[in-house]
Amino acid sequence: MSDGFVDRRQVGRRFSRVAASYDRADFFAREIDRRMQERLDYVKVEPGRILDLGCSRGGSFAGLAARYPAAELLGIDISPAMLQAGLPVRPGWQRWLNLGRQNGVQRLAGDAAKLPLNSQSTAVVWSNLLLHWLDDPLPALAEVYRVLEVGGLLMFSTLGPDSLKELRSAFADGYAHTQRFIDMHDLGDMLVACGFADPVMDMEVLTLTYDSFDEMLGELRAAGSGCAMKARRHGLTGRQAWAGARDAYERLRSNGKLPATFEVVYGHAWKAAPKQTADGRAIIRFDAPRRK
Repeated sequence: MSDGFVDRRQVGRRFSRVAASYDRADFFAREIDRRMQERLDYVKVEPGRILDLGCSRGGSFAGLAARYPAAELLGIDISPAMLQAGLPVRPGWQRWLNLGRQNGVQRLAGDAAKLPLNSQSTAVVWSNLLLHWLDDPLPALAEVYRVLEVGGLLMFSTLGPDSLKELRSAFADGYAHTQRFIDMHDLGDMLVACGFADPVMDMEVLTLTYDSFDEMLGELRAAGSGCAMKARRHGLTGRQAWAGARDAYERLRSNGKLPATFEVVYGHAWKAAPKQTADGRAIIRFDAPRRK
């Protein structure tokens, strides 16, 4: 998965274009965030620092800050426009140009595969609906492992292979029309390969319904969720291709509505103490004897 399937610049461009209005179109991301936050009810952790990786405008900040008021919050996103759009606007002031610390949150523009953080500097890494935008999640997961302190927690959501299956099947032109979504078992294998201990993976299928094909496409575009694969059509899609796709999708109408499937994958894993040194030598730990 390292041949370069995803157009990284296109991902950044799409989200930058919708940054100013993203808070009116991110209902799906907010719903998944809510479901992820509920999962924290079953996790015991008192983090000193939390990294929200792929934070967009910072939709998860309020919930994380309320749950962990003593924690330092840090958000990293590929799109400076998204980070900028999430900053508060004060009456009589222009929006802050410095993407530094505002309202107790540090915001940084950065690459998930090259995090600008020291090793073992973060207690929790939180990532909502980021991984399917990456060409290969493995380098990003390895970076998460690096920056997590021993005993630290990774919690993430992403989309699985059945997501937008109706849209993929509606086109017959040979081009990509959705992202490439990775199976949750493959993601679990990646976590193990990076050194995470006992990863837990699960999924659920959510189906959104729409009155029309164009309504669905408009909602995806407003959320920055258009296809950013290199195999997408780079020119304009012809009328005949659009007509064929609309007709194919229309055949899926049920109870007056058109469906759009989203396979939501959830995962969490802990960074355990290393079992070997960087050069491959085994680490053997001896517990000190208890004093009577």
